[in-house]
Amino acid sequence: MQLKQLCAAAGWPLGAMLCGLLWAQGAAAQQTAAQDGAGTLPAMTVRSVLTPTTAEKAPASVTVVDGEQLRERQWQVNLSESLGNVPGLLIQNRQNYAQDLQMSIRGHGARSTFGVRGIQVYLDGIPATMPDGQGQTNHIDLSSLERLEVLRGPYSTLYGNASGGAIQAFTERGEGPPKLGSSFAMGSNGQKRLGLKASGERAGVGYTVSASRFLTDGYRPQTAADKNLLNARLDFGSSADSHWTLVASHVDIDAKDAGGVTPADWAANHRAVAAGSLQYNTRKSQRQTQAGLIHEHRVSASDQLRLMVYGGHRAITQYQSIPKAAQAPATHAGGVIDMQRDYGGLDARWTHQQGSVDWVLGLAANQVRENRKGYENFVGSELGIKGNLRRDERNRLSSVDPYAQASWAFAPRWTLDAGLRWSNVRFDSRDRYIVGANGDDSGKTKFHRLLPMASLQHQLDEGTQVYASVASGFETPTFNELSYRQGGLPGLNFALRPARSTSAELGLRQRWRGAHWHGNWSAALFRTGTKDEIVVATNSGGRSTYQNAGRTRRQGVELASTTWMGPQWRLETALTLLDARLRDGFCNAAGANCVSAGNRLAGTARYQAFAGLYWQPAAAWNLGLDWRQVGPVTANDANSVQAPGYGVASLSGEYLRDIGAWAFKAFARVDNLLDRQYVGSVIVNEGNGRYYEAAPGRQWMAGVSLAYRF
Repeated sequence: MQLKQLCAAAGWPLGAMLCGLLWAQGAAAQQTAAQDGAGTLPAMTVRSVLTPTTAEKAPASVTVVDGEQLRERQWQVNLSESLGNVPGLLIQNRQNYAQDLQMSIRGHGARSTFGVRGIQVYLDGIPATMPDGQGQTNHIDLSSLERLEVLRGPYSTLYGNASGGAIQAFTERGEGPPKLGSSFAMGSNGQKRLGLKASGERAGVGYTVSASRFLTDGYRPQTAADKNLLNARLDFGSSADSHWTLVASHVDIDAKDAGGVTPADWAANHRAVAAGSLQYNTRKSQRQTQAGLIHEHRVSASDQLRLMVYGGHRAITQYQSIPKAAQAPATHAGGVIDMQRDYGGLDARWTHQQGSVDWVLGLAANQVRENRKGYENFVGSELGIKGNLRRDERNRLSSVDPYAQASWAFAPRWTLDAGLRWSNVRFDSRDRYIVGANGDDSGKTKFHRLLPMASLQHQLDEGTQVYASVASGFETPTFNELSYRQGGLPGLNFALRPARSTSAELGLRQRWRGAHWHGNWSAALFRTGTKDEIVVATNSGGRSTYQNAGRTRRQGVELASTTWMGPQWRLETALTLLDARLRDGFCNAAGANCVSAGNRLAGTARYQAFAGLYWQPAAAWNLGLDWRQVGPVTANDANSVQAPGYGVASLSGEYLRDIGAWAFKAFARVDNLLDRQYVGSVIVNEGNGRYYEAAPGRQWMAGVSLAYRF
């Protein structure tokens, strides 16, 4: 009864209810799993582990979300639409397309004020996370994904510079007769999405090409956006033992940036926008094009080689609301960011099978060349336009990581996985803006660390597995975190050290089948201890500086289940309890802004829960009712501000019909069904106290699609 007692002791009635439900399902499953095993449930292969295996035998906590489930009754614009049921993952839609989603896994990455931090992100094997650990997800095309995998815990250390986990997105492979389709959807606040997609296979070449455009006026003023996306995949083979895959994507986003507001302003007006955002017309333009080529060759029955090479270009122009007066010091970089970034790399891998042992040896190398400039965001009295040059530097990031992994089935029901990665990250900055009191800020540094991982799994029966994992990880500072020193001192903050962590996890997963019901459920207990946690030291004048704190601790429990109640009903539940705290207090270099030991880590929630009930009364109809609960989110290290917790419900329906070679689909949904007013995301440690980004009230959307199979 320990699990149920833990949930009840947490003091959250809804969490205790979900825990009780999951516990009851697990107990029922244990009575039937031994005799029925996995039943007829389909086995799902996990690709996020280096030696692909079924989900039941994966040596880690991993959630696989099918592409159809990602698209079911959804916009197909943001990952946050369909990942609310993933335990351990806190994903929030900022309603701000200039800043990407807010995402953390088990509390890692919660401090990020933009983009994705502490999590490795990949699209078709191409890293969307740069060597310094800063990533983004806005180029992932949901309409053409075959699946998405969320890997959590110790195993993710084998991906290098990340402490929380890894997210892998895979474009679907084109197969069968050619198919051409189009879709259109519209909804509240001027939202519109138009999509085109072609897929199929001809003369041994499979293809999938998808393009879309999304427009929104935004829930708040200064949040309009225009997003254009293209994703393509080609598959072909030169022989039975050789396969080639070519992938390419392009994203083009122009978005206004409303920023955050103070708790008082949010309480007075949920659509409030800070005056500076309007005065300076804050906005961001992003352009990114990338391509990759993957070659897989089977050398023999026991040996296989895989090589992935990729390259891309990314350009960003961002106008911030930094006041003119704050830009007066000679060392200030201005209020306009202008960045051009070329990047590329490779991942070479050899897989060998020898009896009961599978070996993987590989090398991952990545490089980024960046031209970063900064300008004043004013000319005379005119605000929000590009002014005088204030920053000009050439940055280079690189990582070279050899890795090895072995999986040994040393007994009929026992498997030992072990891995090792030697992670090496280099930073090199060349300052080309040396004017007056602004001296030469050039510099370089490098970080390296040996990252071991071990996992032991035991198969209790055909449908039940227990596993225990432990690993050492690290998380380097990003170039943004290195950019400024405390006290306005010149030069980069190369005194900032990587955060080093040790993680442990104990998990149980089970697939079961009874007389009328069947399903699966999982539970995981985790704990991560970190030294030299990277935290905000100062935040003023539009600039943040960072320092290393002492020790932190993240620990908790994850629960998830899926139950099919006959042929028409499906129930999904998930619960995460997280205790993420500072074990040591810290102060900035001036001995001010001290933070006490025991404070919660900013950007984390103590709990989150999900429940979804889905009904398919006939083959053509699919209806769903979702509910998501998130606890209060700590907004700053001092713990003086917490965004209130919230619970929201969504109702959706879908109709599908085939008419000869035509396939018709229509959907409608209402989000925030009860019209709750809540804070959708938090800007952690915002210097002006503008922590809150409001979520919209009740929202509706509807769409149709039509496809023709030739």
